[in-house]
Amino acid sequence: MPLPSFPNFSGLPDLPSPRRLLLDCSILLDHQVAGGVCGCCGALRPRYKRLVDNIFPEDPEDGLVKANMEKLTFYALSAPEKLDRIGAYLSERLSRDVARHRYGYVCIAMEALDQLLMACHCQSINLFVESFLTMVRKLLEADKPNLQILGTNSFVKFANIEEDTASYHRSYDFFVSRFSEMCHSSYEDPDIRTKIRMAGIRGLQGVVRKTVNDELQANIWDPQHMDKIVPSLLFNLQQEEGIERSPSPETEKEKESPVDLTERCFRELLGRAAYGNIKNAVKPVLMHLDNHSLWESKTFAVRCFKIIMYSIQSQHSHLVIQQLLGHLDANSKNSARVRAGIVEVISEAAVIEASGSIGPTVLEVFNTLLKQLRLSVDYELIGTYDSFANMGSKVIKVHEERQLQESVIKTIGSFANTLPTYQRSEVMLFIIGKIPVPGMYPALGSANTGVEGSRMIQIMLLKSLLQVTAGFQSTNILTALPTSFLDPLLSFTLMEDAEIRLLVLDILISIIDRHDNRQKFSPVRIISDISVLKLKVDKCSRQDNLFMKKHSQRLYRHIYLACKEESSVQRHFESLYTLLGLICVELANEEVVVDLIRLALALQDLALTEEALPVYNRCAVHALSAVYLSLISQLTTVPTFCQHVHEVIESRKKLVPFLLPEDVLIESSKIPEKLENVEVEVLFVQAKIAEMLGGSGYNTERLTTPYIPQITDEDRLSKRKSIGDTVSLQLEMESRNSPEKEQRSTAEQITFETLKQAIVDSVNVEELERERRRQVVERFQTAPFEEIAAHCGARASLLQSKLNQIFEITIRPPPSPSGSVGNGHGRSRSIPVYEMKFPDLCVY
Repeated sequence: MPLPSFPNFSGLPDLPSPRRLLLDCSILLDHQVAGGVCGCCGALRPRYKRLVDNIFPEDPEDGLVKANMEKLTFYALSAPEKLDRIGAYLSERLSRDVARHRYGYVCIAMEALDQLLMACHCQSINLFVESFLTMVRKLLEADKPNLQILGTNSFVKFANIEEDTASYHRSYDFFVSRFSEMCHSSYEDPDIRTKIRMAGIRGLQGVVRKTVNDELQANIWDPQHMDKIVPSLLFNLQQEEGIERSPSPETEKEKESPVDLTERCFRELLGRAAYGNIKNAVKPVLMHLDNHSLWESKTFAVRCFKIIMYSIQSQHSHLVIQQLLGHLDANSKNSARVRAGIVEVISEAAVIEASGSIGPTVLEVFNTLLKQLRLSVDYELIGTYDSFANMGSKVIKVHEERQLQESVIKTIGSFANTLPTYQRSEVMLFIIGKIPVPGMYPALGSANTGVEGSRMIQIMLLKSLLQVTAGFQSTNILTALPTSFLDPLLSFTLMEDAEIRLLVLDILISIIDRHDNRQKFSPVRIISDISVLKLKVDKCSRQDNLFMKKHSQRLYRHIYLACKEESSVQRHFESLYTLLGLICVELANEEVVVDLIRLALALQDLALTEEALPVYNRCAVHALSAVYLSLISQLTTVPTFCQHVHEVIESRKKLVPFLLPEDVLIESSKIPEKLENVEVEVLFVQAKIAEMLGGSGYNTERLTTPYIPQITDEDRLSKRKSIGDTVSLQLEMESRNSPEKEQRSTAEQITFETLKQAIVDSVNVEELERERRRQVVERFQTAPFEEIAAHCGARASLLQSKLNQIFEITIRPPPSPSGSVGNGHGRSRSIPVYEMKFPDLCVY
């Protein structure tokens, strides 16, 4: 009996009736669920499709059929080659359900996919993952927020799975772009908007986790990806500023805010950054802060870079500092508020970096900051950011530049405080080398700033140096104050600018104060019992003694000459007393104490004899001498010395109270109009003090010798205003040392008495020779470059003339064949020795 004929559902060419019947039935059943109208032919469908269909209930609200899901999972594990078909079929059903708005079945399909991904890790999973990612992409492209969040959650679960096999062709560019777009969602409903943004953040976190450790995947650190990921995270991190958060404790625990999630994701991203990826991760941060003008507020920028510095590996932190410094240089002509914000960020980041790995950027940080300080001074004086004030130039605000300068100085100090002692010493030498030393740099600053620019640069750099020395404590004062640092520093104490002299005194105080005794000398008052000050006094070390033996006389001389400055005010005398007190407490041995007493008495004589000084200065020097002798007398614990100082002070209180610090070194000083006829009983007598201290073992001969500072060329150089003074001084020195003057001196006759006198005065001659050598060394250390160059040039010309004489002597006429020098008919042409030809035996 022939088989009945059926209509051709397949649209294919006519086939034999049995085969066509089977094909039509299978096509029909592919689009039906298990309980469809053709249930009698369900056995003809592929098993994987039947298993997939069985996990979907008739009512989507009933959820996934767990028993059937277990069967599907078991089948996928038993036949892993069917995974790709299962994934394709699930993807087909999900696409159909999305198009028909059957979102309940969509959720069931995604749940099934998630469970299959968690259970299967075979080699065939790659094709299944492609189907999975296609479905996730379909959900993310939907307009419904719930579908976008559903797709994101599935992707995050997938990102946490470690695949057993590598994928060579998978791309995540779409997901980076889509998740970044979700992070910037502007949905009308604030709750839904927050959920979409949080989903986008979690999606980016999943992309990073999936790709950052897989070398076969697309490099997530490429600028094209980082320029999307980082700004999206920063955008959500920034939203906290406009949100008032006051949730209950229960809500806080249950629900994580977008800001907290963003910060956690950002930290995870930076923590995975390798050495070569730091630049690509930090550059978008800088661009975001630039584009949204966030440097000026400082708060958000500082927070971002704190997160960066604490999240990256410590050995890579110096790369962040380098990028910040480069960004600061790139914004050199931007507004002062922007540069101040970048400097503030560098300050915070550098402190964090210093606690980890310093790297090679220590001096680079200071060099860039000092450069910005110099530029700010130029901008302040010129008034624009360009060298010439054009019509289009942006006029600056002086107070903003001042704030920037203070911020730079503060940053220098905060960074220096984190450095070890040896590195801080290097920074101190580096900065002192940048400061224009009087006489050495005739053209300072830019051509448009002039002398005022040079002065401001000196002040700013000295303030920076003061910040570096704040809290500086070195056990070895020789290394803390080497000659290369002390010499240029002391040269500033003789300048006419009062502010510069005060800064130098404060710098010396900061370096010498190693036991925090500085505050105990303020205010300047005469104290009958110094034990109340609780001074920390330690025995001088060998290095301290060597330092004072080498540099003490220079210190005393500069202190003495600083007291002669007419522009000194109360702060100067207070700083001088603190400096003298610290020398006595920190560095004094028996010899130093004697010299300090001589210096104090010399200051008293200075106040008496230097009538050109203002009355206030003379009274202040008297007060300085009195309070210092009171301090030394109690430190030496010689009763008679203490008694003499006490008697003189009591006499001053009765007769001349304006010679004591209580009436002079105050804001409203009580001084007379003239200072004349100071009585002997209110003065300290050097002979009495020497006699009293001599009985206690002190050097009486040295005590009776008045202290007279030696005036050197440095004192004249320090106040020089032009190069003309340099030339005149150089000519004067050359005239003293010219050889013609020595030739004009008559030869002295040598007799027995002369030889005897020479033996007797040999000691004095040696001392004079040592003093002469010291002066020569000091001149070459402190004299300006032009003076030294001129002096050496004269010596070089003298040397050249002597060499020419020697060459003339060595030139001989050529030897004739007969061996005679010449025949007398004519003079032979002279040939230099180096042009004569010698036999081979004479040449080697």
